[in-house]
Amino acid sequence: QLQLVESGGGLVQPGGSLRLSCAVSGFTLDYVAIGWFRQAPGKEREGVSCISSSGGSTKYADSVKGRFTISRDNAKKTAYLQMNSPKPEDTAVYYCAAFRLPHTGINVQAMCVMPPDRYEYWGQGTQVTVSS
Repeated sequence: QLQLVESGGGLVQPGGSLRLSCAVSGFTLDYVAIGWFRQAPGKEREGVSCISSSGGSTKYADSVKGRFTISRDNAKKTAYLQMNSPKPEDTAVYYCAAFRLPHTGINVQAMCVMPPDRYEYWGQGTQVTVSS
């Protein structure tokens, strides 16, 4: 199975920046879609962003559009979430997740979905706290 390990979380000031990393092992990333999710205390886990296996398609939750950027480097087997101008309401445990794609079919490497239940593999999470 795939293994995902998040890093880069911590305390950040409002208006600052932070970059989360997700290291993936077990499989090549050429046919693996990746998503970032978060869960705040007392709330359900929600999708933040996703990126297709090729990196050509991305989606963002409305709450983070224009502030967060998802990217990936398949050769390095790592995905990233750049967090610019974070707000206190962004405080949560952030998880990266992945699901494998078939090696056949048209445009499978362009697939990008947000529902958490679509994802097969999950990291342990990293805490992000936004506070003055």
